[in-house]
Amino acid sequence: MASNPFYSAMTGGNGMMQMLGQLKQNPVQFLMQKRLNIPADIAGDPQAILQHLMSTGQVNQQQVNNAYQMLNRFR
Repeated sequence: MASNPFYSAMTGGNGMMQMLGQLKQNPVQFLMQKRLNIPADIAGDPQAILQHLMSTGQVNQQQVNNAYQMLNRFR
């Protein structure tokens, strides 16, 4: 069965669980690979990272809400 090109483009060819594992293992590196700018001085603070991404317009509230919904599905 051929892979879905849209899904592959959105996930970089990785499965959702693999992406979740990468995010858990090294969140800053994962976000930087997705072309998000994270200052080094807040790299260890998830709340500060989220606030920075939102305040700089790199992500919006709807994207954050969607991420929380997806996270809840995996719990």
